[in-house]
Amino acid sequence: MQIEAPPTEKGYHKPTGERRGLTIVHTGDGKGKSTAAFGLALRAHGRGKAVKIFQFMKVPSARFGEHRMFEQIGLPMEGLGDGFSWKSQDLEHSAQLARDGWEKARTAILSGDYFMVVLDEITYPLIYGWLPLEGVLDTLRQRPQDVHVVLTGRRCPPEIIELADTVTEMKLIKHAFQAGIPAQRGIED
Repeated sequence: MQIEAPPTEKGYHKPTGERRGLTIVHTGDGKGKSTAAFGLALRAHGRGKAVKIFQFMKVPSARFGEHRMFEQIGLPMEGLGDGFSWKSQDLEHSAQLARDGWEKARTAILSGDYFMVVLDEITYPLIYGWLPLEGVLDTLRQRPQDVHVVLTGRRCPPEIIELADTVTEMKLIKHAFQAGIPAQRGIED
């Protein structure tokens, strides 16, 4: 480890642009994409802002840790899918769920009723061809000026990355799964 001196001056100039809704992407093969998006949702909710979270791969009846907590604090989260694709009994049904879910998410974004809309794991229906990319791009471009949209998932399409204001790539360095350690409640869910 290299020791370094703490900065004594701000490393940036204060931006002078107009405040507006942002498109934020968390992508990459590392862990933490959804967790980062949920952190933003909690931050906004804590400021009294209206937030809606849509999970494209989770089932509506999911009861993971985030569902339990968000239910307790009144932060709406909606599962739109039928679970991981390899567990699906009918991929066409999975695709239809994604399309139906997208219409709900699109309506929420365009309504202007929410300060922030989180589209958790939306990259999967996009890269599987279940959702038309151009429709998502159009919605992001047409959304009301003050609506923030957060998108998560691996292999985010480059067109969304290009359009986004902030993009973070979670890089996998190592993962407990690689050492044979199974998923653990409270960490992986």
